[in-house]
Amino acid sequence: MSPASSLDPKLFDETVAAVALFAGPEHRLVYQNAACSRMLGARPLGLPAREAFREPDAVEFMTVLDDVVATGRPRRILDSREPDPGAAEQARYFVYSCTPVTLPDGPGAMVVALDTTAETMALERYEALVSAVSQMVWVLHADGSAEEVVPGWQELTGSPWHGWMDEDWYAYIHPRDREGLGRAWHAASAQEPPGVMESTFRVRTADGSYRHMSTRCVPILRHGRAEEWVAATDDVEETWRASLRERVLARVAEAAAGSLEEVFAAVVRTVVPELADSCVALLLSHEEWPLPENATVTARRVASAIRPGLPAAPALREQSVAVTGTVRELLESRAPRTFRPPPAGRLPSGLVPAVTERWLVAAGATSLTLVPLVVDGIVLGYAATSTNGDTPVPGPDDVELLRKVLHLAQRPIHRVLDLQRARRIALRLQRAHLTEPPTVPGASLAACYQPASSANEIGGDWYDAIVHSDGTLALDIGDVAGHDLAAATAMGQLRSMCRGLAWNMGPDCAPGTVLAMLDDAADGLAIASFATAVHTRLRRWPDGTWRMAWSNAGHPPPLLIPARGTPRFLTG
Repeated sequence: MSPASSLDPKLFDETVAAVALFAGPEHRLVYQNAACSRMLGARPLGLPAREAFREPDAVEFMTVLDDVVATGRPRRILDSREPDPGAAEQARYFVYSCTPVTLPDGPGAMVVALDTTAETMALERYEALVSAVSQMVWVLHADGSAEEVVPGWQELTGSPWHGWMDEDWYAYIHPRDREGLGRAWHAASAQEPPGVMESTFRVRTADGSYRHMSTRCVPILRHGRAEEWVAATDDVEETWRASLRERVLARVAEAAAGSLEEVFAAVVRTVVPELADSCVALLLSHEEWPLPENATVTARRVASAIRPGLPAAPALREQSVAVTGTVRELLESRAPRTFRPPPAGRLPSGLVPAVTERWLVAAGATSLTLVPLVVDGIVLGYAATSTNGDTPVPGPDDVELLRKVLHLAQRPIHRVLDLQRARRIALRLQRAHLTEPPTVPGASLAACYQPASSANEIGGDWYDAIVHSDGTLALDIGDVAGHDLAAATAMGQLRSMCRGLAWNMGPDCAPGTVLAMLDDAADGLAIASFATAVHTRLRRWPDGTWRMAWSNAGHPPPLLIPARGTPRFLTG
């Protein structure tokens, strides 16, 4: 090759990269630019490479020079140096290439080196960081391939890492979560530029159960396009369970002031779709425990919930089922049990009402789990949950979680039961005072007590009728403020006192006098904070007509409906 085609070293004087030129069989150093002097230190020109670079770690470098000159093929090498071994932060990292060239002095080699210390240390810090976290870290490439940076997939699922985000990978995702995961991914990738994808989903573990995982996937953008995605996936099962517990308690607390049916309705709405595809709560017809052996015990549907995508739930119409020996045995054991239909068969009959059995068949149920509902040692009934279609049948861990979630409702249910017991006592007390009117010659008496709603069934309303020895009739209507046991108790006391006062004062006592004495007694004995009453006296005259005198203490005025004439309120 002519000297005209040889490489001119001056071309590299101002380059950023470190450049050194070597010539001859001894690889004499014939050129070194300023960047090379700064990087490796100034070396005497004209010396063979082995004399110019006497460092112990330069042996490999000499071997590379020999190979490049002998073969005529370039080489690329990663290297590191420690100018002062043992000193802090002395390590330097390089990448250099060695290429055969023609110099004015003949054949030689050109070495171009770059200092990659900053980049290498940053990479080491990143690798240490991702290794220190408990999350799985993986990278998804544009072609759909994926690689693990921080492993964990095999430990979680029992299967080796699958290098593609395809159907085989999706098979480990819970069927109910696949659509949501796909939506989150498409929503993030469809943004301009692509955005962060976050999703929580369930993954099938090595023992067949599912655990909730949370993934945050961040795009690496180049020219506005996502060339790859870096994802961190963490096990959030315990966090999810704590959140579920809070949701159950919050929903049940909202319904705790209502009926038992309303409390169970709140519970089943939490169970579905988180833990089951459907849930039905059934209450036993007997509250005592153990159940009577010879009596027929039934279980009544009081609440149900169905996940979207399944046939509509049957309406709640007091449907019930006789408790079979299988169900009785389950309730006595107080342990959940899962029933699975045989191949091409149906679930056992008699576990749930017939209307629910028909729904299970129509909805393609693959399992039915019964969980006893126990409060204060008494089995109130049971919950029946199902899996349908491609939803996995619950394993032991799933059933235990379901039992724990249903158990969370125990305290609110206990409060509701206490309120119901108090309501029943108050209702019996009130009914005891709402007696049949007496028989009165020449008159026909009738009484009716009709609450405005079931919530107002208990209260302080009362009526009474007594007949004096001379045939005079006394009628009373009264009301104590409130709709609870206290109101019913105060009502009973006021009714009894009014009855006693009217009898003892005799038929000639004016109605106003009776009410005045009743007011004094109620105030002195602090029986009721607020009450109203109407006391009337009716006497039959010789011609068969009746004359009435009355007194009203704040009560709505009586309505008089004569056999002939216009009805009117007695306001005078």
